[in-house]
Amino acid sequence: MGNSISSYITIAALSGVLNLILFFFASLKKSNFSGIRYYALNAIASAIYAWGFAFELASRSLDEIKFWVAVEYLGMPFAPPLCLLIAMHYVGMERRLRGAWKLLMFVIPAISFLLVATNDYHHLFYQSIYLREGAPTPMADIKMGEWYIVHGSYTFGCLFAAVLLLARHWTKTKGAYHLQLGILIASMLVPIVAAFVYLMGLTPNGMDPVPVLTCLTTALSAWAIFTNRMLTVVPVARDTIFESMRDGVLVLDSDGRLVDYNHAAAAMIPSLGYPDVGRSIDEIWREKSGSSFPLCLAGDRDEREFADEQTRQHEHGGQASQGMQGAQDRQDVQGRQSALDEQAALADQVEQQIEWPGKDGVFYYRIHSAAVRKPNEARPGRIVTLIDVTEQRRLQQNLQLLAYYDGLTRIYNRTRFLHLSKEQLERSAAAGEPLSILLFDIDYFKQINDTYGHDVGDEALRHVVSICSRALGPDALFGRYGGEEFVLCLPSAGMEAAAACAEQLRRDIADSPLSMPDGDIRITASFGVAEVSEAANSIQALLREADKALYRSKEGGRNTVRLAGA
Repeated sequence: MGNSISSYITIAALSGVLNLILFFFASLKKSNFSGIRYYALNAIASAIYAWGFAFELASRSLDEIKFWVAVEYLGMPFAPPLCLLIAMHYVGMERRLRGAWKLLMFVIPAISFLLVATNDYHHLFYQSIYLREGAPTPMADIKMGEWYIVHGSYTFGCLFAAVLLLARHWTKTKGAYHLQLGILIASMLVPIVAAFVYLMGLTPNGMDPVPVLTCLTTALSAWAIFTNRMLTVVPVARDTIFESMRDGVLVLDSDGRLVDYNHAAAAMIPSLGYPDVGRSIDEIWREKSGSSFPLCLAGDRDEREFADEQTRQHEHGGQASQGMQGAQDRQDVQGRQSALDEQAALADQVEQQIEWPGKDGVFYYRIHSAAVRKPNEARPGRIVTLIDVTEQRRLQQNLQLLAYYDGLTRIYNRTRFLHLSKEQLERSAAAGEPLSILLFDIDYFKQINDTYGHDVGDEALRHVVSICSRALGPDALFGRYGGEEFVLCLPSAGMEAAAACAEQLRRDIADSPLSMPDGDIRITASFGVAEVSEAANSIQALLREADKALYRSKEGGRNTVRLAGA
């Protein structure tokens, strides 16, 4: 018996040393295994348990035994939930459990430790703990309390769940990784079996075999780590790739229900969460964005199912049907099926750009949908990919602004104005409608620049544009022709209407001085108006006529409107 106790103490102490080595290795070694920190914590928890057990066996009194049992429970209850977290990370399920949920996994272990440490006051963990009669060295026997059952159930539950996760992952793992996966499974399965045998009273001298047997699994882990790089080289699971993608991915079943999503999708679609799994994508999309899902997922499902049914009926009735008519019907249905297949193949690759309202403005996503078929599965699921093209779209918009708009006044630049006005002239000519051009510039603008500075001159230009923009209708084309000169194209406006518009703008500008800290600056403008005619039937000709009229306006004292040909 004494030699047996000494052997137990030696093996338990060795298990603690091995686990301490694994703790330092896992803490310091770089690894692409996301659960490596939990592996390190599990190693130190196991070391505490093993050393506590060794000191318990070496104790000489009941009080010493109680103390070292409490030390054991500083590590042992925390190992099973850590094993479960290791397994979840290994199989790529870590995102199923985040934040507070991880902390909740350690509530029962923490309570177990506190109850063991204070058991003499309440006896909830052990109803009694006493020295075994007739033992050659002090050894404790126990009677289980209520919380011991809770603790044991939770311990077995965590380890059993971890083993199931890893075993289920076996078929998805390449042969090169079977060794490390097998060792992980063994390191979690052995304590389950050993603890069960212990609770059944089948161990020699009623000794707890778990710390001794974990020495074996720890030694195997150490061997695998140092010879086969276990946990420093782990399989890059498809789930890991799925989660690391920058593009958002939604996985839908054949009925358009959400099956899975990645982190990027959750970031793009605010409040998308695990409760949304199983819901219709259209319902989710409408709830999150206020609009229906932009892509048609069902395709021609009803038509396809009808064609499938017709094909099956003809195949069943092939022997009963006679003559060319039956064959012709089958060909018609099969032809329809083929056409639907071609249509579905095109529909399988659907792409569209959408706008998504967000707190920081509008986001632009390119949304792509593709069918995913499993073998022997008639109705496909779908992969919906969301690609954030907001930066590209905003860059495109900025480039468009630079290409089409004047940088200072934000109205059309000369090139864009000429292009649009030519198109409008063609439409007006085809419809037999009038069109007029207004050309105007700010009077004495050079004096404003020389007197007040170019900053005030720029403000004067923006001020005039603001006044005119408020007065113009939606069909008018308004551009900066150059310097302080501006141009307007008025569709459906003859000379009389254009002259009235010019007069209104002239009065508005004259009656709206530019307010500056040093006082108001009065601004006026001179206008020239030209209408499409046989002599002036192009934009360039209209601009020449309007420019002549503008020149007469300036010659006539400025702040006036002059008409071409008048």
